[in-house]
Amino acid sequence: MQHPTITWNDNGTPRSAPLVTGDAPAGEVVAVDERVRADTALRLATRGTALVWSGEARTARHLLDALKRRLDRRPVREGIDAADTFRRHRQARAHRRRVLGALLVRVTSDVGAACREAFGTDDGLIALQDLLGAVAAYEWRRRGIDVLALGGRIHPHYSVFAPTRQDYVDLVAAAPLPPGASVVDVGTGTGVLAAVLACGGATPVTATDINPRAVACARDNMARHGLDVRVEQSDLFPEGRADVIVCNPPWLPGTPTSPLEAGVFDRGSRMLTTFLRELPAHLSSGGEGWLVISDLAELLGLRSRDWLPETITRAGLHIHERRDAPRRQRTARAHDPLDAYRDAETVSLYRLRVRTRDTAESNVRS
Repeated sequence: MQHPTITWNDNGTPRSAPLVTGDAPAGEVVAVDERVRADTALRLATRGTALVWSGEARTARHLLDALKRRLDRRPVREGIDAADTFRRHRQARAHRRRVLGALLVRVTSDVGAACREAFGTDDGLIALQDLLGAVAAYEWRRRGIDVLALGGRIHPHYSVFAPTRQDYVDLVAAAPLPPGASVVDVGTGTGVLAAVLACGGATPVTATDINPRAVACARDNMARHGLDVRVEQSDLFPEGRADVIVCNPPWLPGTPTSPLEAGVFDRGSRMLTTFLRELPAHLSSGGEGWLVISDLAELLGLRSRDWLPETITRAGLHIHERRDAPRRQRTARAHDPLDAYRDAETVSLYRLRVRTRDTAESNVRS
C-alpha cells in the first residue's frame, strides 16, 4: 500500500515521512515536543494542523492524555430524543478522533512488530492513538481472550472485533444444536461462534467474512484449536445449504468510520436485511437461522420495535423461539450520554424457520 508523504520543518531542518495512518493534514504540519502546552496543541489540532512529535517518544503519551482530558470536559448535550442524542454522540466521537489523530509519532523499533502486523510497515508516521491501538491488539493477539463457552482462548487480530463481551457467545453455545448439524457462521469475525459450534458437534462448519483480516484471524483461531472449519472470504453466504446458519450482524444502523466499527455499525441495516431476505434459499429443509442481535437500536430510536419482526415476516420466515441473555453487570462510562440505554439493552437469539402454510394458519388462529 502506497502511503502519502508529508513534509514539515523541525527547528530549521526539512523533514518528510510517509503517513501510515490518519487523513492527510487539512492544515499545516508542525513539529512539537515537551514544550508545547496542551491548550495550544488542542487549538492547533482542532483547526486541522498535524502535530509531529519530536521529543522523547515515551512522553508523547502525556500530551495525548492531556488532550483527552480537555476533550472530555465538553460533555455531549442531550438531544430532543434518544436518536438525536446518539447522533450528537457520534459527531462528538468523530471530532475527538480527528483531534487526537493529529498527534503523530515516528515508529520505533520496540513497536515495530505491532506496526507490521497492523499496518504492514514499521516505517513512517502514525497517529499515536492508532499506535496505542495496534500495540494493544498485538498483546491481545499474543495472549488471547478467555471464552468460557469454548473452554479456551480466542486470539483477535488488529481491526477484527474481539469477543470482549460474551453474552451473545453464551446464547449460541446454549441453543439446541441437532447432532451432526451442518452449520454456517456468516460474518464470523474472530471465528468465535464457528469454533463454539464446531466444539458442540456441528459438522461440517463453514465460516464466512467479507473482511480479509477477519478471514485470516478466523483461520488462525481454528488452527490454534485444531478445528476442521472451512473459512471463506464472502459477502454473506457460501455455496450450498446448511441445517443451521448463524449470524451476529452489526447491531446498530449507521456508517462505520473504521474497519473495527464495521463490527458495530451496519449502513442502512444492509447486512441484516440481506441476511434475512436471502436466508431461506440457503437453509436445508427444516433448517434454522440463528440471528443474534441486541435491541439497542430500538432503544435509541434508530429502528422501530416493529421493524425486525416485520422484516423477518417479509423474508418468509417466522420466529420459532427467542432466547434472551441475562442482563450483564457493567460499569458506567463517564461522559457517555447513552449509558442509560446501554444498561437497558437486551441481547437475544432468534431461532428462525421458513414459514409454511401450517405456520401461517397457526399464527392466524392464535
